[in-house]
Amino acid sequence: MLQVYCINTGTTKEFKEGTTLLEMLPEFDFDKPFPIVSAMVNNVSQGLKFRVYNSRDVEFLDLTHHTARLVYFRSLGFLLYKAARDLFPDSKLSMEHPISKGFYCRIKKSDGETLNGNDIAALRLRMRNIVADDIPFRRHEARIEDAIAMFRKLGLDDKVKLLETSGSVYTDYYTLGDTTDYYYGRLVPSTGYLNIWDIEAYRDGILIRIPDRDHPDRLAEMQDQPKTFEVFSESLRWNDIMGLSTVGDVNHACQNGMARELVQVAEALQEKKIVQIAEEINRRYHSENPVRLVLITGPSSSGKTTFCSRVSIQLKACGLRPISFSTDDYFVNRVDTPILPDGTYDFDNFETVDHAALERDLMALLRGEEIEVPEYNFVTGMREYNGKKLQLKEGSVLLLEGIHALNPKLTDQIPESTKFRIFISTLTSTALDDHNTIPTDDNRLLRRIVRDYNKGAFTARQTISQWASVRAAEEKWIYPYQENADVMFNSAYLLEFAVMRNHAESILTTVPNNCREYTEAHRLLRFLRYFTPVSDKEIPATSMLRQFIGGSSFM
Repeated sequence: MLQVYCINTGTTKEFKEGTTLLEMLPEFDFDKPFPIVSAMVNNVSQGLKFRVYNSRDVEFLDLTHHTARLVYFRSLGFLLYKAARDLFPDSKLSMEHPISKGFYCRIKKSDGETLNGNDIAALRLRMRNIVADDIPFRRHEARIEDAIAMFRKLGLDDKVKLLETSGSVYTDYYTLGDTTDYYYGRLVPSTGYLNIWDIEAYRDGILIRIPDRDHPDRLAEMQDQPKTFEVFSESLRWNDIMGLSTVGDVNHACQNGMARELVQVAEALQEKKIVQIAEEINRRYHSENPVRLVLITGPSSSGKTTFCSRVSIQLKACGLRPISFSTDDYFVNRVDTPILPDGTYDFDNFETVDHAALERDLMALLRGEEIEVPEYNFVTGMREYNGKKLQLKEGSVLLLEGIHALNPKLTDQIPESTKFRIFISTLTSTALDDHNTIPTDDNRLLRRIVRDYNKGAFTARQTISQWASVRAAEEKWIYPYQENADVMFNSAYLLEFAVMRNHAESILTTVPNNCREYTEAHRLLRFLRYFTPVSDKEIPATSMLRQFIGGSSFM
């Protein structure tokens, strides 16, 4: 017999060796407001069919937990794939990216046509029937050579390329009835668990609608994001042209000696976009209604600081004189900072910024007056005036950077015609393979872990522990305003994970496996090993990545 400690109940029970988590679940009595879909075993994500052979700590998870949501989303993807293959033999499914509180994908039939309205209705019905049949997801283990041969025979070249470059000896794959697929994480036990979802036509593809994060018994409310969608589409079009749609494609290119060229192309693409943004600001500055204020925002670790420096250089090349400062300098004194329910400071709250003083100074600057701007002392937690003065003269444009820069309340007294809004995103457009998307937050989390660790600010464990609250604040204070932007800039980097692997792996191994943060550290480590590592020696000092891995000429 073995002992299992259940974190949900704080109790220990004995079970026979080889008992599954699914069999253990009824033996632990705790409140289950939503269905349990996965678990953590010794802080490692596992499916409910996982068999326990030694004493373990177990925590059962529902869809309010990030790890369980990933399990559910992967399973939905397999459900969609099977239904598409059943109805449209030889069709091709591409799971592309999250958008509008769901996941965007494309299905092309064997004749190259996309699905019409009747096709989507038939697909939805087939998926519902598969759910009603409660078909089990079965996991299999195979030698990597055998798995590659199997997927090659099935015509799934994207998986062949990924596995060929994985460096593994064995791999897992899954079957759902007579359909075979590969997923890099666990799935729910059977299709009967997949009750909350829908599909509908979206742009030129399909949107899979998913459960609400806080209320997983209902669908998340759809929010159309046309500008965000276009940023994704722009990256995907370039990937398709270059034949680099998946990690397997990129790995093969790097292993064939193309890493240096890909770094140069990635840098050129970002610089081209920055030049276009600067030229548009210059054009509007010299228009009938001149732009004088450029508002720049983005989520944590999106590269705002480096972007501001690079766009300033290009504005100077256009003949303008950019003046930059941050909303951070208008933080209220720390004692006046809003408080979260747990008693800690809510540094992301809009009221953390003295927006009345900031807007008053902005209006004075736009009138051509000279003002003294504050500097926030993060050591004392006080806003100080140290004689720093600003004035907008002929040819000057003001760049204001901060997480609340696009919030309409921050500049509601300033004429709209004088403002130009920029949102910096980090939208990874390369997928692991056609059915495995990369979470769009993973590059930002890895950037933050590496930067914080190298600066001695936080350990990897501390950074991971803060991430959920960081993300919650972004959802509340930043993302609601991203579609207000005049332009979006994508700071995601084609070879980012390949470069970051060399920096992040050793840092992630410092997270002890007896803490909750190990779950995310373990997932990121496993994820990074899909990428052929690339040295950072070719990354220029002006690169976005240098802000996080070190060596930036702007820091």
